[in-house]
Amino acid sequence: MIIPENVLKIAEDIRIMRIRGAGRIARAAAHGLRLAAQKYEGKDREDFIKYMKNVSNLLKKTRPTAVSLPNAVTYVISRLMKSYEKGLNLEELKEIVINSANEFITYSLHAIKRIGEIGAGRLLDGDIVMTHCNSSAALSVIITACIHGKNIKVYATETRPKYQGYITYKTLSKNGIDVTLIPDAAARYFMKKVDKVIVGADTVASNGAVVNKIGTSLIALAAHEARVNFLVATETYKFSPVTVIGELVEIEERNPLEIVNEEFLKENSLIKVRNPAFDVTPPEYIDAIITEKGVIP
Repeated sequence: MIIPENVLKIAEDIRIMRIRGAGRIARAAAHGLRLAAQKYEGKDREDFIKYMKNVSNLLKKTRPTAVSLPNAVTYVISRLMKSYEKGLNLEELKEIVINSANEFITYSLHAIKRIGEIGAGRLLDGDIVMTHCNSSAALSVIITACIHGKNIKVYATETRPKYQGYITYKTLSKNGIDVTLIPDAAARYFMKKVDKVIVGADTVASNGAVVNKIGTSLIALAAHEARVNFLVATETYKFSPVTVIGELVEIEERNPLEIVNEEFLKENSLIKVRNPAFDVTPPEYIDAIITEKGVIP
């Protein structure tokens, strides 16, 4: 069976970053699998398995760095395969996919709330916090602390070239939080005013290193220099199992046209443009990783 248009659209929206953020793309991938199962019109169990594997491969290829996406897909597909091996019929297999996707999405949303509750205890009344990019988990910590009555001020970086910091600014502003938007390059300049840095994660390696939006490692370095606590808020499904056996996390390189326009490239044909979407922050620059299961010091 051909992959449905609405599933193809989800994959494309993830690829072009219309859907962005490691948690959001993971939930979108689970939703894509759920839709695919609901739309399946065939009558054969084996064909359904092939079809779902094709959908899972399509979704996994959209963004190579954030491990949350393949972990979400694996969560659903592994349960499908176990049920297939037990001999469940086609309708039961479809229900397994739908229910597993629902379970993952529910868990993901609950994890963000729980991280906020745990992480809020790390922020003190009057703290000035810096954040980078647009992390639901990091924002949950800040917003929850404010709900608990703490007066928190925030510096939010623009996060070029896709300007995810604008989304962060709008979210915090709507929640009545005092937030200032700053250029990425000004992070070190403002660090002397900051009490804590809190960011999200796209992937956490087995050695404690964190892969996150490009520029995160520079902010961590500036925080380390200024003796400012650097906190990472992340769901446990962003931990990468393959790094345990020595596999490296692939760093996605995006289109140069996110940085310069096509006319500029035509006029300067010899120029080289690199656009890595993520970088790696070593564990020695990280003071704590806040998860829905607790804090890793």
